[in-house]
Amino acid sequence: MRRVVVTGLGLVTPLGGDVETSWKNLIEGKSGAGQITRFDASNQKATIACEVKDKDHEWGFDADKRVDPKIQRQVDPFIVYGLDAAGQALENAGLTDMDQATKERAGVSIGAGIGGLPGIEKESVNLHERGPGRVSPHFVHGRIINLISGQVSIRYGLMGPNHAVVTACSTGAHSIGDAARMIRDDDADIMLAGGSESTVNPLGIAGFAQARALNTDMNDQPEKASRPYDKNRAGFVMGEGAGVLVLEEYEHAKARGAKIYAEVVGYGLSGDAYHVTAPHPEGRGAELAMRMALKKAGLEPCDIDYVNAHGTSTMADTIELAAVKRVLGDDLCGASMSSTKSAIGHLLGGAGAVEAVFCILALRDQIVPPTLNLDDPDEGTEGVDLVPHTAKKREVKAVLNNSFGFGGTNASLIMKAVGD
Repeated sequence: MRRVVVTGLGLVTPLGGDVETSWKNLIEGKSGAGQITRFDASNQKATIACEVKDKDHEWGFDADKRVDPKIQRQVDPFIVYGLDAAGQALENAGLTDMDQATKERAGVSIGAGIGGLPGIEKESVNLHERGPGRVSPHFVHGRIINLISGQVSIRYGLMGPNHAVVTACSTGAHSIGDAARMIRDDDADIMLAGGSESTVNPLGIAGFAQARALNTDMNDQPEKASRPYDKNRAGFVMGEGAGVLVLEEYEHAKARGAKIYAEVVGYGLSGDAYHVTAPHPEGRGAELAMRMALKKAGLEPCDIDYVNAHGTSTMADTIELAAVKRVLGDDLCGASMSSTKSAIGHLLGGAGAVEAVFCILALRDQIVPPTLNLDDPDEGTEGVDLVPHTAKKREVKAVLNNSFGFGGTNASLIMKAVGD
């Protein structure tokens, strides 16, 4: 059976424009939250977000490093973030100079949950106020979700599978799982896989606030607003950014002497069949996804050392925790579990991919990131190590990454240290 390993990582997050900056700030317990600067949010119910910082910020992102300014003007930020994270991942994997035969066996699977919402909003106003002749000729191909994969494919000449997942907040994890399957099925030897999102715009913030998904109670305390598993949680904080992994067939990676971060061993996916926005009250779909991932991985529940929870800082937190307990045991069999959304907010379609990168870095550095703002843990958290406030050094051999989305779509990934 063809094995799938991770040989490259790329990140653009509210904590940094690259992998190591984001990881360092995450482990140090810093928050990416603040007042919205992208537009005047004074009339919004939620005035805070976890924005990707401008290049003049100490954690800033410089799009000019990898994305042609002409392309930047034509497309929405989610495509820019995805292009940059993909470029980082290829550089990290040592794959920026592939020959043609390799490019024909290298593909892309990068998705988003919503896509070009800022551009849709802008051009809708343009249409209404100035007429159809003033709508941008780049409107369609600068907004649609599969153009992350399309732009990456074009930029790097990758002629393998050109795929894009759209499964709300499960997108990033599904993209990685689907790409791993493509490699196992011999459709490709290399896949760039992940997710990206940028919906910090008036329509995006207003829409999620009206759906009562965002924390609108702590606009004066942005760094405290994302508080998974805390009794005082009151909704998530919008985040943005991208995460991309280079997945590679194991023997192919070994043959070229690649650095191998981890092996993707388990992928589970399921549906709640319950409600468009609320998870199943017993977490049945989440449980099914985790059990499927464990079965595919050939691991026992107690083999999991760290769980990166979906943990959005909403009522769904306790449902997820109950499901994880049913799968791993009441004390999670000694595993640690944290929500990195406490630091970077909820990146929607980018969340699962960014969190997968964090899981891999936990394997690399033998440290698990903290759950910030866990001041008053909710009922049911007793006996569970939710890594409050401070990162924790510990043995990490296998990790579970959960992502659940609107429509009842669920994904679980398991990655582990590579053995022979």
